[in-house]
Amino acid sequence: MTSALYFTGDEEANALLAQEPLALLIGFALDQQVPVQTAFTGPLKIKQRLGTLDARAIATADPGQLEQVFRQKPAVHRFPGSMARRVQELAAVVDDEYGGRAERVWTDAADGADLRRRISSLPGFGEMKIRSLSAVLAKRFGVAAAQEIAPSHPTLGDVDSPQALEDYQAKKRAHKAEMRAKQSS
Repeated sequence: MTSALYFTGDEEANALLAQEPLALLIGFALDQQVPVQTAFTGPLKIKQRLGTLDARAIATADPGQLEQVFRQKPAVHRFPGSMARRVQELAAVVDDEYGGRAERVWTDAADGADLRRRISSLPGFGEMKIRSLSAVLAKRFGVAAAQEIAPSHPTLGDVDSPQALEDYQAKKRAHKAEMRAKQSS
């Protein structure tokens, strides 16, 4: 098992992502229309401001209070209201279906198909996040069921250092630019 996931420039946030499975899921939920570093620093900000990353505590928190946690400067996400709701919905699923233990999403999965079903049932997890999370689970945590789903192209699962994150993001930007060029021609 890895001791840190180098998705941010913050050592404490990186360690939290590796040590608390709900932090990893929240980071992926927040990974939308913000830089990777912003998304994956979010779980640490939430924990520091709310005092916990307990699924039940987040699921049952007053929605207005949770939104204020997201709005406090620096904001957790550029869309604090909608992302506070999404994280609360995610925490509710983890609490209701997995007894508050986020790791059970993957540790209890029978195989890749079951893991895919479990991840896809999480709020905000579409195909790209399913594959990217699976790559992280397979390559950083050795989850066998995730290996069936993980894509062969570079993903966050390949990030094992701050330099690897920079390299990954540079390749991603180049790929997006190439795709935009193809669309405009």
